[in-house]
Amino acid sequence: MKLSKKSEYGLRALLELTLAHGKMTLQRHHIAARQHIPVEFLEQILLTLKRAGLISSRRGVNGGYVLIKQPNEITLGQVIRILDGPLAPIGCVSKTAYQKCSDCPYTNKTRCPVQQVMGTVRDAIAGILDHYSLADFAADHPEG
Repeated sequence: MKLSKKSEYGLRALLELTLAHGKMTLQRHHIAARQHIPVEFLEQILLTLKRAGLISSRRGVNGGYVLIKQPNEITLGQVIRILDGPLAPIGCVSKTAYQKCSDCPYTNKTRCPVQQVMGTVRDAIAGILDHYSLADFAADHPEG
C-alpha cells in the first residue's frame, strides 16, 4: 500500500485541526501554509472531509474549519478510506469494497494463495490504521 498525496495531505490538515480542536477555527490558507499543501488541492480534500462528516466550516471573519468529532473518535484508517478508498491491496480481499477477480484461475476454487497473503496484508494495515486515532497522531507531534 502506498499512501496517496491526497491522504498524506488530508492527514496533515487533520493534524492541524486536531491541534486547534476546541480552541479555534483554522482558515484553509493557514493550514496550507503550515503544512506546505497547495491551497487548491487542500480545498478539495477539506470538502471531501466535510461531506464525510468529519469537519465543518464557517464563513466570515472568524470563519474557518473545525473538527466536529472528537479526535479520539476518528481513526487514520477511516480518513484514508474516505480519501483513497479501501485499504486492501487487491479488490478480492477488501472488506468495504469487495470485487471478485475476473481473470483469476482460483475464482472457483476454495483457496487462493494470493488472496490469503493479501488478506493478511490488509488485516495488518487495517489493524494499525484503525487503532490509531487523530488524538494519537497529534500526541506524537512536537507541538501536540
